[in-house]
Amino acid sequence: MMMMMMMMMMMMMMMMMMMMMMMMMMMMMMDDDDDDDDDDDDDDDDDDDDDDDDDDDDDDDDDFVHMENNINIVHIESRKSDRAPEMFDIYVELETDNIRLQELIRRLKKQVASITLNDFLLPQSPVTTASMPKDILASSPWFPKTVYELDHNANRVLMYGTELDADHPGFKDKNYRQRRECFTQLALNYRQGQPIPRIEYTEEERRTWATVFRELTALYPTHACREYLRNWKLLEECGYREDNIPQLQDVSEFLKGRTGFTLRPVAGYLSSRDFLAGLAFRVFHCTQYIRHGSAPLYTPEPDCIHELFGHVPLFADPSFAQFSQEMGLCSLGASDDEIAKLATCYFFSVEFGLCKQDGELRVFGAGLLSSVSELQHALTDKSVKKPFDPLTTCEQECLITTFQDVYFYTESFEDAKEQMRSFASTIKRPFAVRFNPYTQSVDVLDNTRNIGYLVSEVKGELCIVSDALRRVQQIEKARMRGKGIDKAMEMSIDEHVENGEQSDESDTHTGYANGVHK
Repeated sequence: MMMMMMMMMMMMMMMMMMMMMMMMMMMMMMDDDDDDDDDDDDDDDDDDDDDDDDDDDDDDDDDFVHMENNINIVHIESRKSDRAPEMFDIYVELETDNIRLQELIRRLKKQVASITLNDFLLPQSPVTTASMPKDILASSPWFPKTVYELDHNANRVLMYGTELDADHPGFKDKNYRQRRECFTQLALNYRQGQPIPRIEYTEEERRTWATVFRELTALYPTHACREYLRNWKLLEECGYREDNIPQLQDVSEFLKGRTGFTLRPVAGYLSSRDFLAGLAFRVFHCTQYIRHGSAPLYTPEPDCIHELFGHVPLFADPSFAQFSQEMGLCSLGASDDEIAKLATCYFFSVEFGLCKQDGELRVFGAGLLSSVSELQHALTDKSVKKPFDPLTTCEQECLITTFQDVYFYTESFEDAKEQMRSFASTIKRPFAVRFNPYTQSVDVLDNTRNIGYLVSEVKGELCIVSDALRRVQQIEKARMRGKGIDKAMEMSIDEHVENGEQSDESDTHTGYANGVHK
């Protein structure tokens, strides 16, 4: 107990010393700023004379003061030094450029016993954030930065909802229109993060579901891609049956456990920009209403059957989920013309895409997998099929009420992802974005600080991968030599120590400043 109290007291003393040092630095900066202000009041001739008379140390002090404005302390901690019992190691992680870093090191050397620098350099960009206009983000189209800001997008329904066109199968059905009004209000009142309301579907709605279920499941074994078939079997966990319409909340929880995707109820058609923005957060806007019972195999709009049969099974596939999210991230801050191109690429891949598997074409597009007639048509010799290339695909006309004039196929989801990544590099926006799964937000990468944070995370992940590969290699070697797992792990640890490998948690300019005495 006494030892713990002593350690706590020592830590408190060290923290107080560090705070005092920082306060002294701030006071020095304020004094220097006051001196600079006084010098500004003198006439130009006096300023020239003062500049000539200043010694090198004074010049260094002024330069250092200006430098401080661009030195960001990211992390600081202390620990007892192994070099001497009366000394401490101070670990500091900071962000700055190389010029300011070298000046800081020069000054610290006068105050501490030694400095160990672990330097990480970011590549120089021809256009720095300092030269960018301050309102560069404001000049781009608005997009949600957090998953909760999707509330602003989800209610901007463009088509249908409570308003049905005259050629809609349910246009003259008063009961159906009232039913649609209920679904619309549920979607409009929903807020991100809430449980999705559970629906008591009518007997007619369940009959419509059952009809489509029987027709489509008969075609899937010979038409759907293997990823779809694999996940379709798993969907029984959340209520996929001929006699039951799954609840969106159950399906959303299933997807979240598989790939992190979740569902969000929506009243009808969204704009391409709003819909794609949801994918960036791994959120799929999903309708809850069922098509009119008079035409169970046809719908002029996306309904719950289209979403649950067409989209959901593949959102449970990690590779496809990443492909979809990357398309969403590409859309954030893009111009209207670029959104139109992205939406077309989405239409001919996620909605009507084909892929090669075992030398044959298979379907992964949701629009095909939820349409009996077009699913049959797409793989026949009557349909035109071309390789998926975003640069040419984005120019193809999208057809809504008839079969497509052409279908595009990709070698694999991975191939489609690589092509879309290349296409994304052509989008003209002055920043990049990445999804932060810990905060459910989008990080805008428009300066070296934000990029540095990303590099830090990537480096940490690479360290884990490197360590895992080393351990697997040692286990394989041990097995070949007839040794057990425990012996392999012991060999791995010994090799790790002999090589002097140490985990490096810093990813920007870091270092130890030794010599802070008790």
